[in-house]
Amino acid sequence: MKKLSVFITTLNNAKTLPCCLESVKWADEIVVLDTFSSDGTVAIAEKYGAKLFQHEFLGYGRQKQSALEKTTNDWVLLLDADETLSDQLQDEIKQILSTEPTYDGFELPRQEQLFWRMSSRFTRFNYQLRFFRKSVGALSTDAVHAAPKVSGRVGKLQHPFLHFGEINIHTKVEKINAYSSGMVEDKAKKGKQGSLLTLILYPPIAFIQSYLFKRNIVNGSAGFIASVTMAYYAFLKYAKLREYHKFQKYGNSLLPDNAPDFLSEPEVPK
Repeated sequence: MKKLSVFITTLNNAKTLPCCLESVKWADEIVVLDTFSSDGTVAIAEKYGAKLFQHEFLGYGRQKQSALEKTTNDWVLLLDADETLSDQLQDEIKQILSTEPTYDGFELPRQEQLFWRMSSRFTRFNYQLRFFRKSVGALSTDAVHAAPKVSGRVGKLQHPFLHFGEINIHTKVEKINAYSSGMVEDKAKKGKQGSLLTLILYPPIAFIQSYLFKRNIVNGSAGFIASVTMAYYAFLKYAKLREYHKFQKYGNSLLPDNAPDFLSEPEVPK
């Protein structure tokens, strides 16, 4: 059987990390790259025999790439600290490792927690490349949604991994506020402007994609709320981008003379 390395980045994930590590404790190697957590994250990682490293946060893509580089096996699995493998997916991965895979990487379906419930199996799950050969893969350097890329054939697995990140609406809104801020500088560098038309059109499109095309309609009121937050996320991304460009262009010239100086050049959260 081929050996597997699991790599995880953490920051104060003591509540979710035990379930994550429990689902991969059979792996040959677990690498945890921690950003100086102040809760029990480090102790939990050590309890499960993980190889623990600590480093200041480099950005989502660079941090995950750094964790990947610390693994020692060719086949690797990327998980976030609030994710866990279903029993069926564990068996599916073990089966692949016991053969000669014809693919260089595999996309896994992710089943989401929607606040007080899990998404229905009739939801259209989002497939993510997480299980791949290190020798032909690397992490993207995207500011927020960094993902592995593989030079080779990519297949799909059947059974899901579970994401327990959206524990309540408050947490969801906090996340999308932070993520949308983190994407501003990256989008600006790529020449994105955040036009008024984009602000008007993208939120309803995002809602329709989530509620109808991804079938959140089958998830009751939780699915409706999740789809509305996706529309809000789309709005925030481009509203903050437009705000950034307006401040770059006008500074505080459109504000009263006695306006505080900090309004002229707002910091973009990292």
